[in-house]
Amino acid sequence: MAKKTPAAETRAIATVAQDADVSDGSIRPRTLAEFVGQPKLVANLKVFIEAARERQEPLDHVLLAGPPGLGKTTLAQIISRELGANFRATSGPVLAKAGDLAAILTNLQERDVLFIDEIHRLNPLVEEILYPAMEDFELDLVIGEGPSARSVRIELPRFTLIGATTRTGLLATPLRDRFGIPARLNYYEIGDLISIVERAAVLLKAPIVPAGAAEIARRSRGTPRVAGRLLRRVRDFAAVEGSSRIDAAIADRALTRLEVDGLGLDAMDRRYMRAIAESFDGGPVGVESLAAALSEPRDSIEEIIEPFLIQQGLLQRTPRGRVLAPAGYVHLGLLPPRRPAIAQLDLISEGTEANARK
Repeated sequence: MAKKTPAAETRAIATVAQDADVSDGSIRPRTLAEFVGQPKLVANLKVFIEAARERQEPLDHVLLAGPPGLGKTTLAQIISRELGANFRATSGPVLAKAGDLAAILTNLQERDVLFIDEIHRLNPLVEEILYPAMEDFELDLVIGEGPSARSVRIELPRFTLIGATTRTGLLATPLRDRFGIPARLNYYEIGDLISIVERAAVLLKAPIVPAGAAEIARRSRGTPRVAGRLLRRVRDFAAVEGSSRIDAAIADRALTRLEVDGLGLDAMDRRYMRAIAESFDGGPVGVESLAAALSEPRDSIEEIIEPFLIQQGLLQRTPRGRVLAPAGYVHLGLLPPRRPAIAQLDLISEGTEANARK
């Protein structure tokens, strides 16, 4: 058998990678016309982008906020593509020093789009450098140390900054106010998720019937990223079972084996709820105690687990801590404790204090 040359091996690897791309495919939309969901936000963005193109100016800075997986990065790429501009991406934790941001800013071209993911995690020193860059398109740097140090001002090309955050409350007010277009992404409706699943199935060459798409969408936590991940795994189960298409029965069997229930909660969600119900008597309990009990970082609990549970009415955040709602007990098949709800306890406490003052 003839031995492959390095060039042949390289071509073979490239061919395999290309085939993988063709079969797996990127399921992200590439234009605003393809973007499903967030209708008000998309409609407004179309107006802002069209106005910027007509004036031949860069788009005003955009802040995209919302839970993980709703399409903030995808939307930033679409905005860049619609503007016909270059796209540069980085993230807040990567920019540890002012010089890191200065290097990126000085390499931008006119009307480029700079995307900073997790912008709420920017170093405060780096954030200070960003203020004049966003407002005046100028960069103030201090070169040297001690008596020989001097300040240098560098003019920057007019660019568009797109920041993405899951924690708007952690953004400094001066930074948040410098974004001319604040945008909030919300969880998706079932109808939009069905369209997303059906489009992704076509790109992944996985035949699917409407009932199968609806079953996956219903368990996707209102999140396109989760819908895409579940679709890929259901496709695997369908292929192994020898099914020519994904229907509701196959989707249900696959998702049940993946421990995703009818509401879209996974094993971690149910473990979190059971910890409150059984270990902390339904709450109230602080997030630090929950993080210790579950051996999970606080950020994961606050950004990934809790938002969907709160939206579904399964969890309550109160000044005293987290409380499992009655619907949460029902979902777990548990009986709620026989005690007043935390809101009623607060009212009783307030009434007692008022009587004491009288």
